[in-house]
Amino acid sequence: MNNPVSGIEENSSHPVLASGISAHPDVENACFFYASSQGCIQARGIAEAVCQPVGVDAVQRLQFLRSVDSALNRARAYGQKRPLVMGCIPFDRTQPATLYVPRESEFLTEAPVLPVPDLAIRSRVISCDSVPGEQRFRQSVEQAVANFRLSDIRKTVLSRVLNVDLDRPLDAGSVFQRLRAQNPSGYHFRFPLADGSELIGASPELLLRKQGRKIMSNPLAGSARRRADATEDRQVSEQLLRSAKDAYEHKLVIDDIRQVLSPWCEELDIPDAPSLISTPAMWHLSTCIHGQVNDATMNPLKIATELHPTPAVCGSPTAQAYKLIQLIEPYERGPFAGMVGWCDGEGNGEWVVTIRCGRITANRIQIFAGAGIVADSSPESEWAETRAKMQTMLNALDADFSGVTL
Repeated sequence: MNNPVSGIEENSSHPVLASGISAHPDVENACFFYASSQGCIQARGIAEAVCQPVGVDAVQRLQFLRSVDSALNRARAYGQKRPLVMGCIPFDRTQPATLYVPRESEFLTEAPVLPVPDLAIRSRVISCDSVPGEQRFRQSVEQAVANFRLSDIRKTVLSRVLNVDLDRPLDAGSVFQRLRAQNPSGYHFRFPLADGSELIGASPELLLRKQGRKIMSNPLAGSARRRADATEDRQVSEQLLRSAKDAYEHKLVIDDIRQVLSPWCEELDIPDAPSLISTPAMWHLSTCIHGQVNDATMNPLKIATELHPTPAVCGSPTAQAYKLIQLIEPYERGPFAGMVGWCDGEGNGEWVVTIRCGRITANRIQIFAGAGIVADSSPESEWAETRAKMQTMLNALDADFSGVTL
C-alpha cells in the first residue's frame, strides 16, 4: 500500500448513501480484507456504496467514476481523513459493481498471520456440478476455434463454474485462512457481495497498481500445471517458456495493454519477452510493466476500468471476443474475471484480476476457472487447464471429494 498507516479510522455516524442498487444487507458488520506484498487493509462497516455499472462507453464510464469520487468526497465530509473504496467490478461491464467505502479501515505494513483452523471433521461434498460440463466445454473450444477462421478474433477465454454443495455451512473465514496459508505470495481478498455472499480469492495477476505517478501492471497469459516431481516441474516450466502457442497468446495481451497505457504514460517500460512466475498449482508467462503518469492524484480506476477486461480474461480484439463469450458460455460470470481491490481519494490504489476465487453462500461455494483459446488450442488440454486452476480453491476447501468428478 502507498504510505501505510497503522491505526483505525472510524466514523460511525456516517449514514449510508448508496449509488445504484441497495447496499450490503449487513451494513454495520460487513468485513473487508485485502493484502499483497505492498501491505494489508482490514476494514469494517459500510459508509457508502457505489453499485452502478462501469458501462460500455466513455460517457457511462465517466458517470461511474464520478460516483466513486462523490462517495469518497461524502465520506471525507463526514470526517474520514483518508476514505477508501474497496470491492469488486464484475466481468460484464453492464452489470452493477459492488464497491463500498468502509466505515473504518486499518492499514498495516504486513498482513496478520492467523492460525489455520484444523477441521475436526472434514465437510463432505453432497453435489458437484460443472457449468458447462466437460463435453459442452470441449465443444465450445471447437466452436471458438472455428469462429477464428471466420472473423477477426484471435483469442478468446472460455470458462466454467464448479457449483459445490457441502453437508454443512461453510466458514468463509476458515477457508480464506487456508487459502492464504497455501498461497502466501498471491493477492488475497475477502469482500462481501450485495446478495450477502462472500467473494474470496488469491489472485496471481495484478491489473494495475498506482502509487502517485508510478503505475505497474503484471499481466499473465500462457499457463501450465505444476508437477510434484521437481525435475518434471522444471521441464514443464521450460516447455512453457518455449511454447509458440503460449507466447502468441501472451503477446496479444501485452499488445493490448500497451495500447491502453501508452496515452496515459510519460514513460512506459515493457520487457521484450515474458518471464515465468509460479503459484503452488500453476506456471504462468508473466510480464511486469512499469510506467509513470502525469497526474499523481488521478484515480487509478480511470486507467483500470479502461484496461478491464484485458485479453487475459476476455480475448482479442476485446469487443468481438466478449460477444463470442456471451454467445458460447452458458452461465453468467458475475465477479469472476472482473477486478477487485481498493483505491483512495489521493491517486493511490491496487486492482487485481478476479481469478483463483470462490463465491460462498451458506453451504455452497462456486469455484471459477478459465482458459485462453487461440487457433492452436486443444479442447482436452484447455479442459485440463481449468481443472488445474480450480485446484487452488479446492485445496483451501479441504473437503472430502471422494468419488466426485471435477
